Amino acid sequence: MNHPSRASSEHLQRAGLANAQRIVLKLGTQVVLDAEGRPALSRLYGLMETVAELRRRGAQPVLVSSGAVGLGARQLGIRPESLSQKQACAAAGQGQLMSIYQEGFARMGLCAAQVLLTEDDFADPVRHANLRRTLETLLELGAIPVLNENDTVSTLELERPNPGHTPIFSDNDHLSALVATHLEADLLILLSDVTALHTANPGLDPEATPLTEVPFGADLQANLEGGSDRGRGGMVSKVEAARAAARAGVPVVLASGLAVHILARILSGEPVGTLFLAAPKGGRS
Repeated sequence: MNHPSRASSEHLQRAGLANAQRIVLKLGTQVVLDAEGRPALSRLYGLMETVAELRRRGAQPVLVSSGAVGLGARQLGIRPESLSQKQACAAAGQGQLMSIYQEGFARMGLCAAQVLLTEDDFADPVRHANLRRTLETLLELGAIPVLNENDTVSTLELERPNPGHTPIFSDNDHLSALVATHLEADLLILLSDVTALHTANPGLDPEATPLTEVPFGADLQANLEGGSDRGRGGMVSKVEAARAAARAGVPVVLASGLAVHILARILSGEPVGTLFLAAPKGGRS
């Protein structure tokens, strides 16, 4: 049972999410696609409507969206195994993925702007400065930036790293944490098919219980086994990304994008998913 003071503290932290203005929202492959690998249009349009409402209220939402490889695989009629096949699927699927966002937001009176990223966009100071200016300008103009890793050219480095080289980001979980950090976001939301971080894999352990809050710097009493059969990032990736953003002062909510009205529920302070508390101001690293 939660300690009363801790429960009260969590309520205050959750209530503060409603004030978030710059929000980075990462949509995992399992959210973007349905069980057959088709675009989950009903779900995506529901999420886009909430994002559009945030934009109309003056907030600055930024999307980081997976799903290009899965969409391309369906179009090409293959189950990609080799690196070149995955890159080909990314090339085929990225256009369809972006058209969904552009058409959807256009119906809501908004412009969706594609931004494809590689490691060099963060490692090279000039390119990083250009990226920051581009994103800031898009937000000032009222657009919805839609970011994705440029799998067509960057997957080779990510899946076959050079000895002694640590990738800057290895999937869209880490990419979204980087974007949230560099844009000094107020909130990062990671949506996948995972309802919350649990003490164990809930699919294997009936005794597993969800963790509604992870205090900054706390030792996790959780088993991080399990991953996605379509997306690259598993629970380890999500927790690592969440903790990286939290270290930079950005609170993170990990929740299920399959749940109805999930964005509105998170921003209303409802205790859904897992909230990773950010480092206190002055104590960021």
